[in-house]
Amino acid sequence: STAQTPAQRTAPRPSRRTPTRPAALYIKGVNAAVDHIRQNLRRPLRLTALARIAGFSPYHFHRVFQAIIGETPADFVMRLRLDRAVARLAGPRPPPMARIATDCGFASASDFSRAFKRRFGASPSRFDLGSWRTGRRTEFDLLAEHGFHVDRLAAASNPDRFRVRLRDLPARTLAYIRVSNPYAGTAVVDACHRLMNWADRNGFIDNPWYGYQWENPELVPLDRCRYHVAVEADRFEPRGEIGRYRFPPIKVAEVRVRGPIDAEVRALMWLYGVWLPRSGYVPDDQPCFEAWDGRPFAHGMNHFELRIWLPVKRA
Repeated sequence: STAQTPAQRTAPRPSRRTPTRPAALYIKGVNAAVDHIRQNLRRPLRLTALARIAGFSPYHFHRVFQAIIGETPADFVMRLRLDRAVARLAGPRPPPMARIATDCGFASASDFSRAFKRRFGASPSRFDLGSWRTGRRTEFDLLAEHGFHVDRLAAASNPDRFRVRLRDLPARTLAYIRVSNPYAGTAVVDACHRLMNWADRNGFIDNPWYGYQWENPELVPLDRCRYHVAVEADRFEPRGEIGRYRFPPIKVAEVRVRGPIDAEVRALMWLYGVWLPRSGYVPDDQPCFEAWDGRPFAHGMNHFELRIWLPVKRA
């Protein structure tokens, strides 16, 4: 299939079907966030506020929005602000750059100029408006006709043949080590080894193993994320770096992953963008888990055998 522009992805597509109730819930929420963005481009747009308008937690809203719209909320906001800036430049008497920056939601003219150059490869004063108009004519026609709303989900696609199993999990107590800045170096692997040594000494080594984090790495700077390496355990006293946390009973959508790390990424995108909006469920207010088959990294760093657990509840 041919690549689509962002406008083509967000413009309504002809459909003979009315969206199912679960799909309509997601479409309504995302469109409400899109409307708020379009009406408030001059103002600061916080992810927490957009998530509340859409009816999701900030942790899950980011992935739901990206899966349905095709862009992250931040990228979508930046694109609309820069498109508005181009429209200001295209007028018969373009206002000063500082005015354009303010009208389009940038903190300063220098911030606007840097963002503009990153996207278009030229500063606003050197921008070739005529060539850009010619290249974007199809996209502008779509926007003029349809706007930015989606009226249905993209066609379901599952080339990896992922399957979801719904599971009701009982409450469980975990022993964990919190790893700061987990995306740098070998901190996660080292923490796994330390926790496995502790679990072996205390009789928990063959219990289920997990990885999870409360921060979404697509939202929080990587050096501020914290990843929890955990094993099911009971009757122990937390001490030193070994913490204790009890999760309540939850329902999860489980997807098995076998392969490299990009297979896990594809599974997450499919889960959020294809399965979840059609399922009759919404994300619960719990982190998404990696539930290892066996011990963490048992198959090395390039092949993973685990299950993704996405906590869900009825819509």
